Amino acid sequence: MDAFAAPENESLLPSSSGPDRWDPFRRPLDSIQPWHFRLLAAIMLVVTSLSLAENLAVILVTFKFKQLRQPVNYVIVNLSVADFLVSLTGGTISFLTNLKGYFYMGYWACVLEGFAVTFFGIVALWSLALLAFERYIVICRPLGNTRLRGKHAALGIAFVWTFSFIWTIPPTMGWSSYTTSKIGTTCEPNWYSGAYTDHTYIIAFFTTCFVVPLLVILVSYGKLMRKLRKVSDTQGRLGTTRKPERQVTRMVVVMIVAFLICWTPYAAFSILVTAYPSIELDPRLAAIPAFFSKTATVYNPIIYVFMNKQ
Repeated sequence: MDAFAAPENESLLPSSSGPDRWDPFRRPLDSIQPWHFRLLAAIMLVVTSLSLAENLAVILVTFKFKQLRQPVNYVIVNLSVADFLVSLTGGTISFLTNLKGYFYMGYWACVLEGFAVTFFGIVALWSLALLAFERYIVICRPLGNTRLRGKHAALGIAFVWTFSFIWTIPPTMGWSSYTTSKIGTTCEPNWYSGAYTDHTYIIAFFTTCFVVPLLVILVSYGKLMRKLRKVSDTQGRLGTTRKPERQVTRMVVVMIVAFLICWTPYAAFSILVTAYPSIELDPRLAAIPAFFSKTATVYNPIIYVFMNKQ
């Protein structure tokens, strides 16, 4: 399958049956009022503008001030880079397509947006998992007095990008596909396909790119919270001299909670339509989780700025 040519298999296009099939690359969906698309375009303009400005500020400030160049901040900057790229690609394209009411840019741009948003979104989630694991290592010290250094953070970041690329490139090469959503102005993995090969990819993708990093986060913070509770009434190493580490830990916890609040509805929706691909949903209702998930790129810089005393 050539990812950059229009698909010959019409099942890749979400449409109704009948001779007059809706083509999301040529016209808007008739059941959606034009002002609904304009409202989505306005929302995406605000979200994308805020995200680009905030994440760029975090990146530039971290590189400008030497005292911010610490291993934990390397990972936070990596998260900001991923969020910035999500907005630059997915946010910008989504704003433009909603202005038109359909994906007028064509199939190749759909593949690009679907891949980019999925890729950078998974990089962001795995960056949060890396932050959680880093907090566990620093606070609980399972490796004794081993300190987390820049090279460790760099190796973790390299793993995040490589692993995310491995699991988001297959739909461009024939194992599943990227296609338009029900509303026709965004693109995503083909959750709606009933084909066995597509189901195997979705199950593998969901397990490795959502369940596994989520487990890393939950296990790391479960152990970390137990450790902090044990020393909360003492004046030991974690009670006083490690107070800055506890403040950073609280910041990372809030970032993870905010991210999961934004992405969990989309993950739940994806599971639903994968399990029941024939389910009939209002396109506007089906679009809400995907658009809501993009707001996650706005919250992390705000949390980082207000909870980081540096």
